[in-house]
Amino acid sequence: MEEKILATVEGKAITNIQLDGLIQQAPQDQQNQFRTHEGHRQLLNEMIAQELFYLEGKKEKIEETQDFKKEFEEMKEKFLKSYMISHFMGSVSVEEKEVKDYYDAHPKEFIAPDSIRASHILLPAEQQAKDIINEINNGDKSFEDAAKAYSICPSKDVGGDLNYFSKGKMVPEFEKAAFALKVGEMTDKPIKTEFGWHIIKITDSKSGETIPYDVVKDSLHHFLLGQKQNHEYMSEVEELKKSFKVEYKTGI
Repeated sequence: MEEKILATVEGKAITNIQLDGLIQQAPQDQQNQFRTHEGHRQLLNEMIAQELFYLEGKKEKIEETQDFKKEFEEMKEKFLKSYMISHFMGSVSVEEKEVKDYYDAHPKEFIAPDSIRASHILLPAEQQAKDIINEINNGDKSFEDAAKAYSICPSKDVGGDLNYFSKGKMVPEFEKAAFALKVGEMTDKPIKTEFGWHIIKITDSKSGETIPYDVVKDSLHHFLLGQKQNHEYMSEVEELKKSFKVEYKTGI
């Protein structure tokens, strides 16, 4: 990006690069509104206002007042604490071998819960659902064709397929009915949920499959890093206590 001066305050330049940096620091959901012409204008005016208050503070020699010095020292102390802890945490790392060794040593932690694969036909009325169950049972239509013809769920485009899911992923009424079925079975009556009336068919099931390492390695790395950082942090605190005097006064 070519740097352009957008304004000056007492000769100090405010550039488009500085303004863009300010936009990038804003919350993600606000960045787009700041990238408009009006958003740029508002931010530029805010940057100018800040420079004006800074100059007024210098003019009034606020830095020499006791209130400013006290707040500045408190701010420096907070920043130094935050900086030192962040710097220490950043020095802790977890190698991929540590992640793989943990995965291999704790196989039971990486077994996926039992899951089933279901298809459904979602309908607005109970009687309509009953009629379609009869139509499927009589062989007039396959379950998949009935889903494509009648279901009001977007899954109708794939014959009602909802893919695999484990317990806790669906609304209770649907889950209870689905997990009561065996592979190949269909509910013999409509199931009512907050979404409407469902006809459910189970097409497959999985039991106790091991989750592949490549699927979990990133989240496992994050977990192990947090554990290691916490352990190293507490160890460092104990070491620092040997160098600096700590006294508990409250009896906690």
